[in-house]
Amino acid sequence: MNANLVNTEVKAVAKYIRMSPNKVRRVLNQIRGKSYKEALMLLEFMPYSACKPVLQVLQSAAANAQNNNGMQKSELLVNKAYADQGPVLKRFRPRAQGRGFKIKKPTCHITVYVSTEV
Repeated sequence: MNANLVNTEVKAVAKYIRMSPNKVRRVLNQIRGKSYKEALMLLEFMPYSACKPVLQVLQSAAANAQNNNGMQKSELLVNKAYADQGPVLKRFRPRAQGRGFKIKKPTCHITVYVSTEV
């Protein structure tokens, strides 16, 4: 393996995911610092709905590392993982006596960095 590939970080980003960033962070905190295979196992069996988009981003980051940088998936480590807040969709629901009740539908951007284990 080349010396310049040892500390290379590869990332994948999913934008405008219709989910609260707090719910996604709960899942990302579990996989941060784990190996790629271990993170896949955790995401597969956790009961949260946020696991599906996080799993897709993790697989995309691993595919980027393999195809673009020639890294092996078995040697990958989840280096950084975070969820930023995206735009909030604002909707109104009719309520009693002609009032409107504001509904906020949050979105988030999920970013996952993977690198080789050192």
